[in-house]
Amino acid sequence: MNLQKCLMILGCVMALSACSGGVVGMIAQTRDHQGDLAIENGNLDEAALAYQLALDVAPEDEHARSGLSSVQLRIAEKLYHESKFDRAMQSLVIVGKYDPQSVRLAQLKGEIEDARTKREIVMTNYPTYHETETQIQHSYLQLREMDATIVAALKHFDYTYDSTALTDAIRYSVEFNAESARLTNRLTSFRNLVESGVPVKSHDTMLSSGTSLLPLP
Repeated sequence: MNLQKCLMILGCVMALSACSGGVVGMIAQTRDHQGDLAIENGNLDEAALAYQLALDVAPEDEHARSGLSSVQLRIAEKLYHESKFDRAMQSLVIVGKYDPQSVRLAQLKGEIEDARTKREIVMTNYPTYHETETQIQHSYLQLREMDATIVAALKHFDYTYDSTALTDAIRYSVEFNAESARLTNRLTSFRNLVESGVPVKSHDTMLSSGTSLLPLP
């Protein structure tokens, strides 16, 4: 093979290599853009997928590395707040791969590990804590509805000038205060059971019963 043919072959190889690199760059940029748009739309899972696809073709893409780390950190935060600790930790593993020096990564890991330990203690002390907590939350949501009813009665008076509306507001307010006091006592009992455990079944029964102006379903 003469020198001219060798140079021609070498030129073709270099051109193909450059073309391939250009295609890879275009794919990575497209995926990066998709990830950015997904973040703007509040779709963290879609953003994470887009950045990961960019890294699959361009592992050193700094935009994708930074984007994926940031998104997975936000996903981990969300999962942590939903008490999905295992899945949150999986997201943090990805963060550690692309941003191992992240201060928030270390902080969140510590927070999740601490929450896991505390959850085990609570579950040991009070195995049915979640059901009771859910009931208490529901009761406070109903209390919020009662508060709105009082405000509605006052607004009704604003344009009717009918003192009956004020009478209704007073009645609802009395009921609101009574229910608020009952729920405060119930919440105090719940805290004591969470911290100290359930010594006898009667305490658990007391916590889940009792007359209420807003009866639980």
